[in-house]
Amino acid sequence: MVDKQGIFDHLRELEAALEDWKRYKSISLEALRQDRDKRNMVLYAMFVAIQSAIDTGAHLVAEYRLRKPASYRETFEILRDHGLIEESLAADLADLAGFRNILAHIYWRLELARVHAILTGSEGVLEEFLRTIKDLLKQKD
Repeated sequence: MVDKQGIFDHLRELEAALEDWKRYKSISLEALRQDRDKRNMVLYAMFVAIQSAIDTGAHLVAEYRLRKPASYRETFEILRDHGLIEESLAADLADLAGFRNILAHIYWRLELARVHAILTGSEGVLEEFLRTIKDLLKQKD
């Protein structure tokens, strides 16, 4: 039996962070460079959204008793291998999981242009993951 409540808790956090992410897409690269408060808002929303997707994936791996991932990236590869998410979505999510490490370890200072590119172009990956998991849970009713 899948613990839907636990998964829905992660999905709610993902939805909330995605709403913030969407609002922040209009922030320019120059504003990110110059305005510490805006930069912190953006980085936090991105981090929480990506981490919520990772936590959702890890929860599914545990619920379905799949092999334990060695990394956040591998979480999505395992979901793909078991037919829970599509191959292209798994690859995009694995990339975001790698980017999460850049956010967590403050390497974004070296790559603020990359942060901005992901901010303005990658929230759709997380939206697709959200829809996919909600559909999966509906099928399990």
